[in-house]
Amino acid sequence: MKDLIIQEVVALKSTLIETSDFICNNPELGNQEFKAMEKLTSLLKSHGFSIETNILNKPTAFRGTYISKKPGPSIAYLCEYDALPGTGHGCGHNMIGTMSCGAAIALSKMLDLIGGKVVVLGTPAEETDGAKVDMSQNGIFKDIDVAMILHPDDKNHESGQSLAMDAIQFDFRGKSSHAASSPHEGVNALDGVLLTFTGINALRQHITPDARIHGIITEGGKAANVIPDRAIAQFYVRAGKKRYLKELVEKVKNIARGAALMTGATLDISNYEISYDDMNTNKVLSNSYTENLKYIGVTDIFPARSNYGSLDMGNVSNVVPSIHPYISISDTPLVGHTTEFRDATRTDKAHDALVKGASALALTGYDIIVDKELLLRIKKEFEISIS
Repeated sequence: MKDLIIQEVVALKSTLIETSDFICNNPELGNQEFKAMEKLTSLLKSHGFSIETNILNKPTAFRGTYISKKPGPSIAYLCEYDALPGTGHGCGHNMIGTMSCGAAIALSKMLDLIGGKVVVLGTPAEETDGAKVDMSQNGIFKDIDVAMILHPDDKNHESGQSLAMDAIQFDFRGKSSHAASSPHEGVNALDGVLLTFTGINALRQHITPDARIHGIITEGGKAANVIPDRAIAQFYVRAGKKRYLKELVEKVKNIARGAALMTGATLDISNYEISYDDMNTNKVLSNSYTENLKYIGVTDIFPARSNYGSLDMGNVSNVVPSIHPYISISDTPLVGHTTEFRDATRTDKAHDALVKGASALALTGYDIIVDKELLLRIKKEFEISIS
């Protein structure tokens, strides 16, 4: 049966290549991915999937469903397809959505024999206000047994961690005045921002090694001879676990509050993007995927990456057993969010990875459906991990 699934993916190869390259050549920013959504949903529809769009009032979110004639587990494959400004698909999301659809289609061909349901979720805007966060909070995964997504990289890596993240904005308001003739009449909002940066730099000595704090000044005044009456800074605050992130965010906020007190400025604190949870990889599910990658002949599989950012898949992994492994598309090192990474997604090696990745995902879904003990072990681990 597994070899039949692989044959189904191989038969799709030219379609998968054309789909991935089309999305790469037509990059769209988050929540504007209409061409990509149409491409992926049309592919699924042509293979018998029912399609729902505008999920949670997100115009480019979708759900594709294939239900067999027999009961069984629900396997979800997640699609990303948003691009980066200027760089296009420098994170390879064109491949992510394509591999998930390929896996779902191949597995669906076996469902009438083995039972179960395959769901493909189109999740826009991973790079900004990731749709997976709202989906996790609003019950989209309530009928899903496992969720999987696969990301391109320069190496094959097992699923691992990601950093929990809050996106914090500090908006300081002061009072403008002439910086030369009457500086004493002003309240310098920019000083509030600069003191915040200074305080955060001092805090870095006392945070855990997994934590990250990095920010920019988005507004700092209009002219050098005018005391700035408004200044804005935006920070990403990250940590390996959400519980520590909450503690760290409060320390960062207190630094900004202290800066406001020192300068006399007023301060408004807000979140300028959605917060991400840390990735809770299900090891039993991850091991199943890794074994299936070996089954199709991939042997150079590395442990989970030691360097990582933040993912909205983290939120999914805290409501349903999940994995987020990486598949190699290059024989040389790649840096994400670059034009070099984008170009690597259109090479022969990347096109071969579409087949390998979709096959491994599909075979893992097959194992979960036919092996009841495997699913029980996946769910037991998940329950322990979130308790």
